[in-house]
Amino acid sequence: MARRRGQTRPVPTQLDLTRHLDGLHEAAAALVVHAGRAGLDAAVPTCPGWTVLDLVAHQGMVHRWAGALVRGERPSEAEVSGYEDAGKAAPDPLSWLEDGATELARAITAAPEDLSTFVFLNDAPPARRFWARRQCHETSMHAVDALSASLGRAPEADEVWLDAELAGDGIDELLGGFLTRPRSRLRCDDEALLVVRPDDLPDWWEVSMGPRPAVTTRRTADDEPPDDPDWELTGGAVELFLRLWNRTHPPEEWRRLTAVTWS
Repeated sequence: MARRRGQTRPVPTQLDLTRHLDGLHEAAAALVVHAGRAGLDAAVPTCPGWTVLDLVAHQGMVHRWAGALVRGERPSEAEVSGYEDAGKAAPDPLSWLEDGATELARAITAAPEDLSTFVFLNDAPPARRFWARRQCHETSMHAVDALSASLGRAPEADEVWLDAELAGDGIDELLGGFLTRPRSRLRCDDEALLVVRPDDLPDWWEVSMGPRPAVTTRRTADDEPPDDPDWELTGGAVELFLRLWNRTHPPEEWRRLTAVTWS
């Protein structure tokens, strides 16, 4: 197994607030379009056991929860559950979803740059930027779920609207923010090294794994890649983003990695 490498932390984000808000708007619009095409009763292949209505109610609930936090509120669990119930009972759940995304974007736009509120990932940007980024990427991935419902299968990378820059930022958030948390299930018995290298971006990532929380290092094109990683995932940034979130069909080597580290 490869030895554990450097301790350099990934940068919180290289994209600005406007880019994330644009991504949120684009993803919300895509979610509505594909959910409408599929129908509210359709199954969601990338979220087994969910219907499109479940997906819409969940994402709309998250938008309202995040918007409340950005406004300085702290909704109770009962209130958050009520958001989801309201989405399922709405006469037009897709309009209800659009309203929540719009209100979230307004709340983020109106919030001060030094906003102080709850965030939950490692290496998070300041709270206002954090919630713009998080909801951009969450809404994007759930819009991909809606696309899977309209297609009746998991989509391929060239079927989604995301670009390499936004997908790369989503990869960075996942590898540096989610997978390095103590609660992450990214574990293996011996120390090992995962390299994620998009072929359409200059930056790439090393993820040092073992029985402890992972350590992610963001690298640039000037850095020499290791010659002995235990796993190396390559391809376009959009493809990698989808596969890392289990939203498309992985090749055999990805399935082996998933069995070792994510289960």
